[in-house]
Amino acid sequence: MRKFMILPLLAAALTLQPTVAAAYIGPGLGAGAVAAVLGMLAAIGMAVVAMLWYPIKKLLKKRAPAPEASQGQ
Repeated sequence: MRKFMILPLLAAALTLQPTVAAAYIGPGLGAGAVAAVLGMLAAIGMAVVAMLWYPIKKLLKKRAPAPEASQGQ
């Protein structure tokens, strides 16, 4: 039974060893990530504003008195 436990434990130990990450986020990738996040936030914000503004605009249009037709011309 002990023999069958050695291989999975060894595999788990080797898999979970920390390694050096050779990663570099350059200015282009950083700016692109910031632009993507800001773009998503702007899109969500504009969607919320659109969903709130257009019904209000419709109600205001109904309440406004109809313009009088100009006479004499």
